[in-house]
Amino acid sequence: MKNTMPPLIELSNITKRYEIGEQEIFALHDVALSIADNEFVAILGSSGSGKSTMMNILGCLDRPTSGDYHLGGRRISEMSESSLSNIRNQQIGFVFQNFNLIPNLSALKNVMHPLVYRRIPQKQKVAMARAQLAKVGLANREAHLPSELSGGQRQRVAIARALITQPSLILADEPTGNLDSTTTEDIMTLFRDLHDDGQTVVLVTHDDNIAQQCHRRVTLVDGKVAKDCITV
Repeated sequence: MKNTMPPLIELSNITKRYEIGEQEIFALHDVALSIADNEFVAILGSSGSGKSTMMNILGCLDRPTSGDYHLGGRRISEMSESSLSNIRNQQIGFVFQNFNLIPNLSALKNVMHPLVYRRIPQKQKVAMARAQLAKVGLANREAHLPSELSGGQRQRVAIARALITQPSLILADEPTGNLDSTTTEDIMTLFRDLHDDGQTVVLVTHDDNIAQQCHRRVTLVDGKVAKDCITV
């Protein structure tokens, strides 16, 4: 039977244009892209290719100048700011190159932070955070501050934080950019394990070696999709 489920992500004719004086700069130009649930996709490109703009639009951090973005069947492009904030908090888990952990909070409290405004009993929040830290192999580091953790451990805390809201999409922006090669492989193994467990992962990178470890590579050049291929 043919799968009639809509794609998790659907971009239609997405353009992002900036005006600098009398000059128009196109960060993205007429981009069409669909990503199904449980795909593991790399958005690949050099500096200036449009991948950061793509990440911001996928993450509901920025709006396209024109075109439509649907996430989970919902039209994102014209949502209010409060609705976009709810989408970011509930449906998207962010993982950043610089970890973006709160320095004076323990690993456990950093992971709990996305739940701060949710009406969930504190005991349940703690249990949820502990479960996610265990999932990323940090059950014995929950009381440590970010400064007491290695780069790889901090990124694992960031991944646990991204997972705690049970998002439909993990959006990772250069997640291995500040890590050594051994730690990079550990983090990529963790992303593959998450994908194997059913998680949709979109990873933005300039590194072809990282992109080749994803199941699909979408290459941007000058704001356009230049290549879209299955890697493994």
